[in-house]
Amino acid sequence: MTHKQHPIGSGFTAASTADEVLAGIELAGKNVIVTGGHSGIGREATRALVKAGASVTVGSRDPGRARTALAGIEGVEADRLDLMDPASIDAFAGRRLTSRRPLHILINCAGLPAPEKLERDARGYEAQFATNHLGHFQLTLALLPALRAAHGARVVNVTSGAQRFSDIRWDDPHFDDGYDPHAAYAQSKTANVLFAVELDRRWAEDGIRGYAVHPGVVVGTNLNGAAGQDSLRAMGLIDASGRPIIDPERGKKTPQQGAATIVFAAASPLLAEIGGVYLKDNDVSRLDDEPRPLTAQSIPSEVASHSIDPRSARRLWELSEKLLDA
Repeated sequence: MTHKQHPIGSGFTAASTADEVLAGIELAGKNVIVTGGHSGIGREATRALVKAGASVTVGSRDPGRARTALAGIEGVEADRLDLMDPASIDAFAGRRLTSRRPLHILINCAGLPAPEKLERDARGYEAQFATNHLGHFQLTLALLPALRAAHGARVVNVTSGAQRFSDIRWDDPHFDDGYDPHAAYAQSKTANVLFAVELDRRWAEDGIRGYAVHPGVVVGTNLNGAAGQDSLRAMGLIDASGRPIIDPERGKKTPQQGAATIVFAAASPLLAEIGGVYLKDNDVSRLDDEPRPLTAQSIPSEVASHSIDPRSARRLWELSEKLLDA
């Protein structure tokens, strides 16, 4: 399989921050949507993009709570978006299209922490796959007219190094035969990457490029904040006093560092001719299929072959369309 996963030598590092990545980039006149852009790395990406001049809309299940979290950031608005509810997704996209504003950047950032027990949406779909992938897939397709109207747009899917640990469970994507929360999370993150690969193949001629971003592990985000202190300590993410361990070269980052690769994908001119790739540490990731366990000292996060396989990417797109139509 030929692939595009070759680092480009961006000049940034794992320790670079969102502000550093956006330094000198003018985003005035650019319209951005960030799902989950009111908390964790999503909020930091929102703040940095607004600072660079962009107008940002945050999609949130609770717009009031989002507005409170975003207080002090000028140039940002919040609108209701529940990625588990197809009607809510259509309503959000409909309001956006009615405004007739072009959409230059869509950041699919919201994510569901792994529930200990199997949860499903109203259609019977496993909750993490439904939220992390399928909801964003529906949203992105619904917003296609606004993306085309930008005459140059980017779609950024926030994924995870967990994509290494599971391909799509083609015969049982909704875990009807037994639930594993970690496998469900990994599957949804692989889906984020495959979605970006196929989106770029289908839409690049329209000037719409797709990216998947591994932000690193940021202690305190909603996704890992649900873990107990003992679990975080065992993963090497906090010390004996409960303070976050920051070691960006090993993937453990501050929110400012975690948001950096997101805004790099969203706005860096270095990616002007590149799309359909998985990014980490503010660069294109190398491909790595070497089996390496996740430990407190090592967080493998390079992209795996199954996550960028073009045949799987097409197959997932077709499956996702069928699931939306069911």
